[in-house]
Amino acid sequence: MDKTILVRLRDSGQVYSYNTSDPQFKDGVYVIIEHDRGLDYGLIISPADAGPGNTSKEAIKKITRLASEADLKQIEDNRLKAKDAFNTCLKKIEEHKLDMKLVQAEYSFDRTKIIFYFTASGRVDFRELVKDLAKIFKARIELRQIGVRDEARLFGGFGSCGRELCCAKFLKDFEPVTIKMAKEEGLPLNPPKISGLCGRLMCCLSFEYETYKMLSKGLPREGEKINTEKGKGKVIAVNVFKRSATVELEDGTMMEISYK
Repeated sequence: MDKTILVRLRDSGQVYSYNTSDPQFKDGVYVIIEHDRGLDYGLIISPADAGPGNTSKEAIKKITRLASEADLKQIEDNRLKAKDAFNTCLKKIEEHKLDMKLVQAEYSFDRTKIIFYFTASGRVDFRELVKDLAKIFKARIELRQIGVRDEARLFGGFGSCGRELCCAKFLKDFEPVTIKMAKEEGLPLNPPKISGLCGRLMCCLSFEYETYKMLSKGLPREGEKINTEKGKGKVIAVNVFKRSATVELEDGTMMEISYK
């Protein structure tokens, strides 16, 4: 019976789905696949690692085989060669005086293509750069412009919460994040406090937003004046998880009200 497996292209590429009945294809195994006019490699991952909505509707052409020891060695060699390609590209960017920041270089498995990831504040005319790189490496060259969030995902790291960055761990598509989401959580609107390593609003605000909206229903807002069984008071703190509010009464006493 066929089952659907998910394959992440190379180290940080798109996730593709594929149907197979081969029991050897299981989570954590590298495979060699047909992709984009050549051979490439990918890692079989679980649905949880793909992230919500991150699977391409386009299936990979074919899983050729499980990666052998020789294949894994070539993958590692490609990673080392990519570092040299990165340095060469850096020099060429300087020669052409291009306003772009090179982030990462990546070889396809068969070394017929090199992908260079970069960030830039606007559009960059890199046609001459591509010609130079193609002459040097004798391979197809792809320059892919990414955003600062993609850059943080590629480098990885740990957020202020102490956990691995969401973008590096499981997010591959970036949902819009607004200041309204931070307000819903009652966070201080201080940029360093609500920004990630990329300098943008933290991604976690977007997927926590709906939960906070649901838990906040029926709760008073901080600073709001309400009537209690002991008289009028001002809400000085709200705990959305406990669904409670701390109220300061007119005589200065404090009371906690539960909204369960």
